[in-house]
Amino acid sequence: QVQLVESGGGLVQPGGSLTLSCVVSGFKFSDLVMSWYRQAPGKEREFVGIISQAGGSTKYADAVKDRFTISRDNSKDTVYLQMNNLQSDDTAVYYCYGRFVRDEYWGQGTQVTVSS
Repeated sequence: QVQLVESGGGLVQPGGSLTLSCVVSGFKFSDLVMSWYRQAPGKEREFVGIISQAGGSTKYADAVKDRFTISRDNSKDTVYLQMNNLQSDDTAVYYCYGRFVRDEYWGQGTQVTVSS
């Protein structure tokens, strides 16, 4: 059974930073293209960023470019989302997503709340 487990969410003040982690089990992690998505209250789930299998290529949504960084450690079966200069608009449940060809997997999500 493939599992994606996110952690690292929480409450942070505007301008603060958080790092989310997503540990994958039950699948060869290095085969997965990994992404982060988020869903704010009352809104649709939206793409945040993506990282290639080896980690050499990343792409971000315009809303987070230059503030968020995706990385991965294939030796630890883990993908990370470093989030800097967080703003209230970044408040959402953050999900990691893994895909290999037509197989796709979602984590359960972790809440990030940006508030003073």
